Amino acid sequence: MLPSGPSLWSDAFVIAFLFIISSCILLLLRHYLPLRTTPAYLLLPIFLALTLPVSIIVLVPIDLASSSRTNDAASRGIWLPDRVMLVAWRIAYWLIFTLTWFMLPLLGEYVDSGFRTPRDRILYSLRSNGRYQLTYLGCGTIGLVYVFWQNGFKGTSVKALVVALAYCWGLIQAIFLMGHGLVAVPRKLFHSSDVGKRLRRIQVEAPRIHEKMEDALVEVSELESQVAQLRKRKTGISRDHQEWVEELTDQSSGGLSPNQQSARGLSGAATPAIITDRYLADLSRRLTRARHKHVRFVEAWKSLLQGAVRTQAILDSLASKKLDFGKSSLNAPLLERLTILTPYSRYVLHARIVPTLRTVHASVFSLASICVVWSEVFKYIAPKVSIISYTVIHHWQSENGKVGFAGQVIASLWILYMCMAALAAITDLKVWGNRALVRRNTYGESACWYASQVAKLTVPLSYNFITFLPKEVYGETTFYHFLGRLINLTPLGKGFDYFFPILILVPVCATLFNLYGKVKDVSGFGVLEDDERANPSGYGTGSWREGRDLIDRDLGERSEIENSTLLGRPYPPLASEPFASLLPREQTPRDPERGLRVHNPPVPSDGRAATAQRQAQRLSAATQAAEEEDENVFSGFAHRIKNTIDNVERPEWFSDLTKRPKWMGGMDGDESSGRAESGRGLGRWFGGRPSDGRVRL
Repeated sequence: MLPSGPSLWSDAFVIAFLFIISSCILLLLRHYLPLRTTPAYLLLPIFLALTLPVSIIVLVPIDLASSSRTNDAASRGIWLPDRVMLVAWRIAYWLIFTLTWFMLPLLGEYVDSGFRTPRDRILYSLRSNGRYQLTYLGCGTIGLVYVFWQNGFKGTSVKALVVALAYCWGLIQAIFLMGHGLVAVPRKLFHSSDVGKRLRRIQVEAPRIHEKMEDALVEVSELESQVAQLRKRKTGISRDHQEWVEELTDQSSGGLSPNQQSARGLSGAATPAIITDRYLADLSRRLTRARHKHVRFVEAWKSLLQGAVRTQAILDSLASKKLDFGKSSLNAPLLERLTILTPYSRYVLHARIVPTLRTVHASVFSLASICVVWSEVFKYIAPKVSIISYTVIHHWQSENGKVGFAGQVIASLWILYMCMAALAAITDLKVWGNRALVRRNTYGESACWYASQVAKLTVPLSYNFITFLPKEVYGETTFYHFLGRLINLTPLGKGFDYFFPILILVPVCATLFNLYGKVKDVSGFGVLEDDERANPSGYGTGSWREGRDLIDRDLGERSEIENSTLLGRPYPPLASEPFASLLPREQTPRDPERGLRVHNPPVPSDGRAATAQRQAQRLSAATQAAEEEDENVFSGFAHRIKNTIDNVERPEWFSDLTKRPKWMGGMDGDESSGRAESGRGLGRWFGGRPSDGRVRL
């Protein structure tokens, strides 16, 4: 590596890009977290855990250009001096390491502890993470013995062990998630390009979300009934515990009323005779999780309804070629409130241009996925056939620079796509418990966990990317001398780095051929969320017909306030509205005993009700054509034969032949009277139905 002087243009670019990254991260945090109410000790670590990994996506291409064997600065694109690169990598890596393995897990348990005082929260967080850290310490002890046996008792051996273990664990998780995402991301884009199939998938998803939303409401109601029982107690509870219960009561959001709970057969769990801090902390923790879980599925249900309405509007516009989504509310996003497009131009955009763009993007991402998998498999067997290296390195025959500005841009796009595929798989897999990202209502523990995953996956994927390039290129980078040298310190670490990425074929094939669904059919345990292939037909099993009926009913009964929510009104954080929107309208607007405000939405006006009814009818009519897809050739042929026979005009002599004699339960009347008396005589032996309509079993 040759020293070079600073470049003013490169420095200005790096500073401007860091400012853009920080601004985008702040906007992202504002979308998922309430910035005014989120404490600073939570916002700052999450901000750093997102900003530093995103900056690595730019830092790796800069390192590739900075390490080029040339004195010509103009041929290296954006570059920085070697000392600056080393300091940048040290700051970025060790901050990410500390946030991932120590700070964010402690903060997540601190927020989720349920205790009142900071001291109790810290102790609970330390106890919870102690078991987590002891597991890694046990694995590290075994690895330390191996490293000492290979390299002797040196100070760098401990550092190499820590770096190698963190890299190996992150790479295992990254390869599995990225392999799933490389298939799932293009597939979703292909599916969403068809408007009719998009509506079908929305209807398939509706029963699952609606059921979980109701289950979450029941869970909140049961926990709040326990809090109400504790409030009524006069003995066995101290003054501090009474104040604690009062705080839980003040935070109540008004779940199901006592009459509704008794109607559903629900009853709160019995409270213990003596109330302790641990019991109240556990109750507070479960209540907070249940509330956030309910808010999560209420928001998901509203988003699903909004998608159903918009998709239906696009389907309706195919005949008239005029698209109108209706009037947006004042609180809707700026892009939805803009009325620049005419109905025809809006139709062309949403019905023609957007599906085409999704198909094009899906094709490009599919080719990118093939290139990534190909490079992972052949980077050790045949490094020269790596497709990614040919797209990044544009100066194979030149001694004056291997990676230019165009190669830097392409390298950033490759790393961005690999990280995007891995992070997209996190939302598909359902093995993370109750963690989810909710607009303006993300739980603090979930935010810490997602930020730690972003930080944990970026460094292994970035180093895995540079190994796609020839050794003479990435071997000169500061990133390799800082991290790769420690990973390859032992033969086991070097072999793991080269051979383990080949296992990306396992999640790729599992996602491509739906092996997850086959495993679920055999073992009953599923890894992915239910899709349209899980329940092809039948009510009560999450079918699209049941989802269609749920959407039609909700759109038909939606109130004026809920209709405005579909158009973009922001959701208040943990207020009474998410729970009150599911309550019956006859509930009292205020409980004088608890002082809890319960929102009663007004009955919609005739115009709004008629609009909602028309939307429901159009949604039902649009799916009737999809029902025909479920018929195969034989059932369709049988239906046509049956319709033909039923419509043939029968002669009188044929009607006389169809009458049954009296000894078989027949009468002298017409055919209809004979069928009416089919429950008499021998007819009842063959499942005949009595005249009063009952069925004989």
